[in-house]
Amino acid sequence: MGEIVAFQDEFRQALPNVTGNVDYKIFRETLARITELIKLSQIDRKVMAEAIRLSQEEYNKSRQTEGKGPKKLTNKEKIRIQMRARRVLRCGIARHLTGDAYREFSCRLADSALLQNFCLIDRLHQIKVPSKSKLQRDESLFEEGFLREVISEVIQQAAKAPETEEDTQALGLAEAVSLEQYFLDTTCVKANIHFPVDWVLLRDVTRTLMKAVRLIREEGLLNRMQDPVTFIRQMNRLSIQMTHTRRQKDGKRSRKKVLRLMKKLVAKVARHAVVHRDLLSNRREETRFTENQANQIITRIESVLKQLPRAVCQAHERIIGERKVANSSKILSLYERDIHVIVRGKADAEAEFGNTLLVGEQADGIILDWELYKEKAPADNHLLKRSLERIAQHYQCRPGSVTTDRGFDSASNRRYLKKAEIENNMCPRSVEALRERMQDESFCEKQKRRGQTEGRIGILKNEFLGNPLKSKGFASRQMNVGWAVLAHNFWVIARLPQVEDKDRQQPKAA
Repeated sequence: MGEIVAFQDEFRQALPNVTGNVDYKIFRETLARITELIKLSQIDRKVMAEAIRLSQEEYNKSRQTEGKGPKKLTNKEKIRIQMRARRVLRCGIARHLTGDAYREFSCRLADSALLQNFCLIDRLHQIKVPSKSKLQRDESLFEEGFLREVISEVIQQAAKAPETEEDTQALGLAEAVSLEQYFLDTTCVKANIHFPVDWVLLRDVTRTLMKAVRLIREEGLLNRMQDPVTFIRQMNRLSIQMTHTRRQKDGKRSRKKVLRLMKKLVAKVARHAVVHRDLLSNRREETRFTENQANQIITRIESVLKQLPRAVCQAHERIIGERKVANSSKILSLYERDIHVIVRGKADAEAEFGNTLLVGEQADGIILDWELYKEKAPADNHLLKRSLERIAQHYQCRPGSVTTDRGFDSASNRRYLKKAEIENNMCPRSVEALRERMQDESFCEKQKRRGQTEGRIGILKNEFLGNPLKSKGFASRQMNVGWAVLAHNFWVIARLPQVEDKDRQQPKAA
């Protein structure tokens, strides 16, 4: 961790006195309590130290490329980094509390004195609101592993009981939270894609390539062809025809006919894209594009062209060949690669498209452990041991009981819990075993409480994360899950009963 430099806060604006709206009052009190929790837990100091460490490493790398030796950051630079780190922490928490996307949150932040106060940008002389792009870059400053450390530190302080009767709980809670009971379940974090119909991939190819070609042509790099918009319109007409084939008498033959026209059109589109990609690559200096902008367009074209043969083959196999394609070989999206077909068997969705998320909570609803799986996740019964090992690593303890649905039950898990001396409240797969366990009052009570874990997952996904999650790329989705868990846990702890004594010990200023 980097060394923190003491600094004095800037003068800030006073919040207006607003009355008449209960929801605003609750939200304001929640933000005030979260601000208090941040100060009491002193995680802002941890965040500032990490930001200084990252900046120092980046600064030394840049000097190394210039042939210079390492050099320490000045105190003035460290103070600037610390102020930014505090703002990043609060903006990340506030954005996930509101459930807004980056653009909407930036606009809301510009219009809300309350959020400006919470995010520490309400300076007297100027209120500078971060843009949507800056918000996204700022949240990417800290890795998911560091966010996990911050979350575990806050939970450990919430679970720490006062040493004497005169002392108050570390976070000002009436009672320390308990880590004895552990409830575990999995869900699917849906990706922000349309339903992966095979022929729709060809429409996506056409749109992406022709939009890229249009950008290149607008810079004066021309090759003989029709207007790129014409190809998009032709593909849209074919897509409409494909949609209406199911209503026709001879629908199968019509679908095959339309798909052949689509394949013909997309091949022509690909040829034009290759020519314009080469034009941009060889004559980039004649355009207004920077090198990074040109590389972005070229990468976009090459990424789609690379996937085009598989997309065409997949549509051909399904529609013309009338053959099934294995899930492992399917392209679900041209833009999101690390997503999978997850068969959930739910009433509203037999199958979902995204990544498996493991969520484990304690009795008050505080999320203790989570894991978003990049590859296709193993069966639930293989996830329990890893989760408990992470609990032991981050909290230096094991829960007293584990409660799950029947998907986690297995002979190996039962043996593992027995060896670790953890009470087993997993729902048995066997009907006879379940009937026998239902005679146990403690088991019934824990299983009844487990129903709230479904609601907890719904709150995390719909209110804090977004359903579907709009982040692009697995690393971004993983990072957003970490921020959502952090904001969620602060929200839960902020609503727990507090000690009546208001004279709590305040930590020293940074």
